[in-house]
Amino acid sequence: MTAAGDRLGPTLFERSRPGRGGGKVPHPPKDTLSRIPSDQLRAEGPNLPEVAEPELTRHFVNLSQLNYAVDSGFYPLGSCTMKWNPKVNEWAARLTGFASLHPFAPDELAQGTLQLLWEVEQWLAEIAGMRAVTLQPSAGAQGELTGILMVRAYHRSRGDLARTEVLVPDSAHGTNPATASMAGFATVSIPSAPDGGVDLDAFRAALSPKTAAVMITNPSTLGLFESRIGELLAAVHAAGALAYMDGANLNAIMGRFKPGEAGFDVMHFNVHKTFSTPHGGGGPGAGPVGVGEKLLPFLPVPRVLREPDGLFRLERPGERTASIGRVRSFAGNTGVLVRAYAYLRAHGASGLREVSDDAVLAANYMKSQVTGVLDVPFSRHCMHEFVASSATLKAQTGIRTLDVAKRLIDYGFHPPTIYFPLTVEEALLIEPTETEALETLDAFVQALRSIVDEAHSDPDLLHSAPHSSPVRRLDEATAARQPNLRWRPMTGRQMPCPD
Repeated sequence: MTAAGDRLGPTLFERSRPGRGGGKVPHPPKDTLSRIPSDQLRAEGPNLPEVAEPELTRHFVNLSQLNYAVDSGFYPLGSCTMKWNPKVNEWAARLTGFASLHPFAPDELAQGTLQLLWEVEQWLAEIAGMRAVTLQPSAGAQGELTGILMVRAYHRSRGDLARTEVLVPDSAHGTNPATASMAGFATVSIPSAPDGGVDLDAFRAALSPKTAAVMITNPSTLGLFESRIGELLAAVHAAGALAYMDGANLNAIMGRFKPGEAGFDVMHFNVHKTFSTPHGGGGPGAGPVGVGEKLLPFLPVPRVLREPDGLFRLERPGERTASIGRVRSFAGNTGVLVRAYAYLRAHGASGLREVSDDAVLAANYMKSQVTGVLDVPFSRHCMHEFVASSATLKAQTGIRTLDVAKRLIDYGFHPPTIYFPLTVEEALLIEPTETEALETLDAFVQALRSIVDEAHSDPDLLHSAPHSSPVRRLDEATAARQPNLRWRPMTGRQMPCPD
C-alpha cells in the first residue's frame, strides 16, 4: 500500500510478519539477559509488530495524511482562531539553545531563555494594558483557573469571605462556568440582550455583596464586542467585585482595545491561538495571565525578574509570600512561548493592529456573503467571527446544522464550530482569521450555497454525508459516552470499526 492507496489500510499488527524489521539492527550480546536481575525479567516477550522500515514509514505517512490540518486546508473553527502558523516560528522554537535547555539549568546558563520569557511578559502586559503577566499556565482554561484563584486569594486577604458567586454571561466562553466551580464559587448565568450584548438590567440585579467576580468574554462567542463594557465594569467595581476577561478572542482587538486600561483586573491570553503555534487535538498551548495592581501580589511563582545589572533570574522560594504558588511545573510551556516571541518580534505593534483589522474585515466579508444563504441572527458588525444558523433550513427541509457540517467535509473544508454558542438555535460559529485568501473565503461560501441547494433538492445526500472521508458518519455521542478502544483483527471487507 502507498500513501495514495487504501486510506485506512491494515494496522501494524496486521502487517506484522515474524522475522521482519530487525535484521539490520545490531544484536545485543548473547549474555545480555543474564545481566538483568531475574525478578526484573518478563515471563514472555512483548507482543510487538514486526515490520520492515519502508512499511513502517508508509504506514505512518498514510495516517498523517488522514488528518485535516491548517497546513492542508481552511479551518474556520469559531472561537478557536485556527490561523496559519508561520514556519519561522517553528524554526525558532527548535533552536538548540531553547529546545535543549534543561528546566533545572542554573540561571547563569539560561540567560537567553530567561530574557526571552521576560520580554514576552513585558509585551503581553503592554498589549493588554496590564501591570504584570505570569507565563505559567499551560492553556487558556488553566489560565482562567489561575486568574480566578488569584481573585479568591484577593478577597480572602481582605477578610471578605462572603463573596461566593461569579457572574458569567451566557455569551461567555464555555469553560468559564467550570472554572468558577473548580475554584469553589457558585456560577450565576446572565442572559443576553436582544442585540447580543449582556442584559445590563439582569447583570445589575445579579450583583450583590456575594459577587466575587464577573467573567466576560470580549468579543463574545457571538462574535460581538460588548458595547456596554464601560457600564458593566463600573457596576462590578462599585459592588466591590473584580472583572475577569477571557482573552480567547484577543485576535480581534490587538492594538485597538486594552482590557486593563478599560478596567479589567485580570485576563488570560491564548498565545497558541493569537500569536501562533499549531493547536487542536489537545495541545500544545500556553495561557499566560495578566493582572492589574490589585492582583499583582498573588501572581504564581516563579516569575522572571531582571536585576539592576541586567541579568535575569527566576524568583526564589518564599520571595513573594502572598502568591497562590505554582500552577504548573517550571516556567511554563516554553516552546510555545518561543513561537509567540518570534511572532511578536516579526509583527511589532503596527503589525498586530493589522492582524486584528484583517481578521475583522475577513469575518464581516464572510458574514455579508453568508447572509441570505443561512440565517445570520445579529445584524450589527461582528468582530473576528460571526454566528450563522440553519434553523430556517431545518424547518424547510429537515436538514440540521450537523448535516451541513458533515457535507462540508465532502467539499474539502473542515466544518466550523457547530451548536455553539448554545444561545443560538442550530448555530454555526465561523471564524476565517486574517491569514486566508479571498478566493478561499469565496470557495467556502460557495460550498455553503451548494449545500443549501442540495438540502432542497436531495436532502438524503446530506443526511448520509460525508461520502468522501476515511470513515462515514459516526455516532459521536455514543462514541464519547461508550468508547470502544479495543483492537480487533479485520474480517471481510476492511472497515475502520469491523463487527
